[in-house]
Amino acid sequence: MLDANMKAQLAAYLERMTQPVEIVASVDDTKASADMQALLKDITDSSPRVTVTQTRDGPYRTPSFQIIRPGENHGPRFAGLPMGHEFTSLVLALLQVGGYPPKVEQSLLEQIRGLDGDFEFEVYVSLTCHNCPDVVQAVNLMAVQNPRIKATMIEGGLFKEEIEERQIMGVPTVFLNGTFFGSGRMSLEEIVSKIDTAAVDREAKKISAKEPFDVLIVGGGPAGAAAAVYAARKGIRTGVASERFGGQVLDTLGIENFVSIKETEGPKFALALEEHVRHYDVDIMNLQRAKALKGGDLIELQLESGATLKAKTVVLTTGARWRNINVPGEHELKNKGVAYCPHCDGPLYKGKRVAVIGGGNSGVEAAIDLAGIVAHVTLIEYDSKLRADEVLQKKLRSLTNVAVILNAQTTAITGSDKVDGLTWKDRASGAEKRVDLEGVFVQIGLVPNTEWLKGTIELSRHGEIVVDARGQTSLPGVFAAGDCTTVPFKQIIIAAGDGAKAALGAFDHLIRH
Repeated sequence: MLDANMKAQLAAYLERMTQPVEIVASVDDTKASADMQALLKDITDSSPRVTVTQTRDGPYRTPSFQIIRPGENHGPRFAGLPMGHEFTSLVLALLQVGGYPPKVEQSLLEQIRGLDGDFEFEVYVSLTCHNCPDVVQAVNLMAVQNPRIKATMIEGGLFKEEIEERQIMGVPTVFLNGTFFGSGRMSLEEIVSKIDTAAVDREAKKISAKEPFDVLIVGGGPAGAAAAVYAARKGIRTGVASERFGGQVLDTLGIENFVSIKETEGPKFALALEEHVRHYDVDIMNLQRAKALKGGDLIELQLESGATLKAKTVVLTTGARWRNINVPGEHELKNKGVAYCPHCDGPLYKGKRVAVIGGGNSGVEAAIDLAGIVAHVTLIEYDSKLRADEVLQKKLRSLTNVAVILNAQTTAITGSDKVDGLTWKDRASGAEKRVDLEGVFVQIGLVPNTEWLKGTIELSRHGEIVVDARGQTSLPGVFAAGDCTTVPFKQIIIAAGDGAKAALGAFDHLIRH
């Protein structure tokens, strides 16, 4: 199952275990079970601390296996083969059950251990999803730390009947105690706070009690991380209030244009950003959504949690999000056939018909990727021509299962419990037409996360924060950087550079005022 290189790496990792581990496997005579058994043999060959026992006709999904400590009956379970992006989840589960301490703040671990209640998480994934491992690893850790918590990763490609029965059209999708809990990327902190409702009020009081910052950065993407590093290196009191550290980078699969890094993946890059910031004395406050900003000698930032932070200067780096097409059916059928990440959700549409809305680079790249998985792709572009790079258009034209419709305005996405089609209007003739399909991937660009700033600082007609050459906004002491601003070319490297510039601008403001 594993090649020689992977076996060697696995053996090196498993040397970190300090306690014996037992893997209890539920198997049958299928090829999937045989593949799983081959993987488990590679694991036992890699460490003398790991043993495997097998059961047949058990009460659990087959094939599946649970990782436990001998004599205990709780630990993470994998239904299917945790390869691809999920191989890391498997290794981490083995290490944590084997006594290797997780890299999580002690206060959060204590919060998990103190959760009162029985919680059973089921996480549906695809092995090509780069967002799924974060969720799987979060609930796995919870299952290791608290015996009243159960966690199961379920490979959607293997358990297709469950996918159909529960009408899952996007991954990761999480069920808690048999009821839909959430979909999309979720951090450990987010999951814990969602089930420990009292934690929000506790954290809000803690945040409100903090002393004023010299520089407070709102947002934790590349711009926010760069601003934090540059501010902290000046030796001034620096804080970061972020809804999720990493921002939109977390939803990016491949990064190949950040100078000095030949290629990397978004989640890995986001982790590196946070590790760099934490190297300095920066107060990072995660899961904090900004609500309002008030100017003055001390600028006040109000958070959705009810907390208020104060600072002498502020750097806004709230980034952007996927733009919606805002037609009937889009919101109602989100994660029921309407998706925004072809890399994550594409495998769920194997053999089906899908549409991609958008003819820029993102849309054409999505159509090319999906064409290798699905039965047919219909690319719909509002303009009379595609706007993607010619090399991408050439590749698209070479594909036999892709149709391109130009000068078309999407008018609705149809379906009751899940998507069954899309209607569009020919902008030249005005004729209404329909395409029958099972999935729609929206790829029409970004919208800045600045609605909460309307009436406070100057925004462009597109909602972007208007900044000068130093990153200064219309409100004294407030700077901004990254995709939320009027700076052209929304790129990671540009956001990082602007974040550094805005932090230096804030520092200059401090010493002059």
